[in-house]
Amino acid sequence: MSRKTWLFLLPLMVFLGGAVFLFKGLYSDPTKLESVMVGKEVPVFTLQDLHDLNKQHDRSILKGRPMLLNVWATWCPTCYGEHTYLKQLAGQGIPIVGMNYKDERDKAI
Repeated sequence: MSRKTWLFLLPLMVFLGGAVFLFKGLYSDPTKLESVMVGKEVPVFTLQDLHDLNKQHDRSILKGRPMLLNVWATWCPTCYGEHTYLKQLAGQGIPIVGMNYKDERDKAI
């Protein structure tokens, strides 16, 4: 094909690719959050308490009763946005365990 033909077809291909992408989005469920960890057991971990340096936690703190495990970070805008809602849940008596992800201790506190 000549260069003129490619220059003519390129915008058409970009448009069709965008149209297919947007059309596919019409049939996706915005409430469904894909995660490879849903339904899996919590991995083995040992973490230091943020407030008591002599205390460590492992996954045994999650056993015995239903609770919410919230993995958060200071650099995560979604985590910041959900904080008010998590405080409301805790106020209703729902036990929440927060696990900080990749922050320095001072920033996490």
